[in-house]
Amino acid sequence: MSKFLIGAATAPHQVEGNNIHSDYWVQEHLTCSPFMEPSGITCDHYNRYEEDIKLLAEAGLNAYRFGIEWARIQPERDKWDESEIEHYRKVLLCCKKYGVEPIVTLHHFTSPKWVISLGGWESEEVIEHFAKYSKKVVEELGELMTYVCTINEANMGLQLAAIAKDIMKMIMSGVQVGINFNANMEERKKYAEAEKQAFGCDKANVFVSERTEKGDEIVIRAHMAAKAAIKSVRPELKVGITLSLHDFQAVDGGEENVAKEWDMEFAHYLPFIQDDDFLGVQNYTRKIIGKEGNIKPSKEARLTQMGYEDYPQGIGNVLRKVAKDFKNEILVTENGIATEDDGRRIEFIKEAVDGVLKAKAAGIPVNGYIHWTLMDNYEWQKGFGPKFGLIEIDRKTMDRKPKASLKYLGSIKVK
Repeated sequence: MSKFLIGAATAPHQVEGNNIHSDYWVQEHLTCSPFMEPSGITCDHYNRYEEDIKLLAEAGLNAYRFGIEWARIQPERDKWDESEIEHYRKVLLCCKKYGVEPIVTLHHFTSPKWVISLGGWESEEVIEHFAKYSKKVVEELGELMTYVCTINEANMGLQLAAIAKDIMKMIMSGVQVGINFNANMEERKKYAEAEKQAFGCDKANVFVSERTEKGDEIVIRAHMAAKAAIKSVRPELKVGITLSLHDFQAVDGGEENVAKEWDMEFAHYLPFIQDDDFLGVQNYTRKIIGKEGNIKPSKEARLTQMGYEDYPQGIGNVLRKVAKDFKNEILVTENGIATEDDGRRIEFIKEAVDGVLKAKAAGIPVNGYIHWTLMDNYEWQKGFGPKFGLIEIDRKTMDRKPKASLKYLGSIKVK
C-alpha cells in the first residue's frame, strides 16, 4: 500500500466561482430560492488554485481532493470545452509540481443544466451521459491521476428523502450537507414552479434532491458505467465512490432502526461497490437512535455551526463498521467541523485522526485522512456562513489567511 495520505478537500462549485452552466447556478438565482445567497466567485479558486495548493503543500499536506466540474467540461449536450480540460490539466500538474497526490472527484453534487432538463438523476439517460463525460476526462487527463471518485456521496438523495417526512425530522436529522430548511411551504411551492420554468421539465431532479428508489438505482448504475468507461481507457486507475455515513448508535431498543438506517446508507450499496478499488468514507457526526427513531442531542452536547453534534469519534467508529464488509482500500475523503473556533478545529482533527490511526493499527486498510475543507467556502444553501476551512478567505479581497489548524494537520506524520 502506498504512503498514508494527509490532505484536504474542496468541491468545484463551492470554491471555483462563476459555475454558470450548472444546475446550482440556476437554482441560486431563482425567485424564492432557498439559497441564503448566490455563489458568485466563491473563493476564486479557479484563478488562485496554485496559491491554494502551494499553501496546502507548504503546510506539510501530501494530498488534495478536488472536483472536476462537469458543467465546465460539457456546458452543452454536444459540446466539449477543450479550454476547461486544459484548465484542469494545469491543476493536476500543479499538484505534481508541489508533490501533492491529486484525488479527483468527477461529480460533486453539481450537474450541467442540460442534464437536469433531460430528467436529471431520475432519468436513465444520465447514466450514458455521465459515463461519456467520465471517459472523456480520463482520456484527456488520466495519465496525471491515481485516485478517481466517480460520485460524491451517492447516498445523499436517499438521506434527504428519508428525513423529508416532516420538518422536525429534518431539523433533528444531522444531514451532512448544507440544506436550508427554513423556507415555508408556500415559498417551496413558488420555488418548485420557478424551477420547472428554468429547467423546462416537470421536476428538477438535481443530484441533491429527495431521491426515489429508482433514482438511487440510477445513481449506482451511473457509477458502475463510469467505472467501466474509466477502466476501458486507464485500467490502472484506482476508481471508487464516496458515501456519507453516520455513526449510528442504538439506545433503548433502537437496534432494529439502526440496522435499517445502516442498510439505507451503506449495506444495500455493497453488492455494487465491493469490487471497487477503494471506498471514500465521509463522516461528520453521530445519530443516536431509539425504538421510536432519532433522539435529539442532549442539552449538554456540543453542536457545530451546521446544527448537528460535534462528535469526532464518529469517523473511527464508522471505519470499523465499514471494514466488516468492505475489504478493499478505504480513504477518509471528508471529515471536519463547522466552527469559528479554530482551537476547537485542531482538537477535532486530533481526536478524529487518532480514531483513524487506531483503526489502521487494528488492520483496517485505511490509507488516508482528507479533511473537509481546505478553505472557508460556499456551503450550498447555507451560503458563506459555516466555517469548515483550514484557510480563512477575506470575502472582499479574496486574500488567504492560513489558520493554525492547517499547520497542525500538516504536522501529522504517519509511517
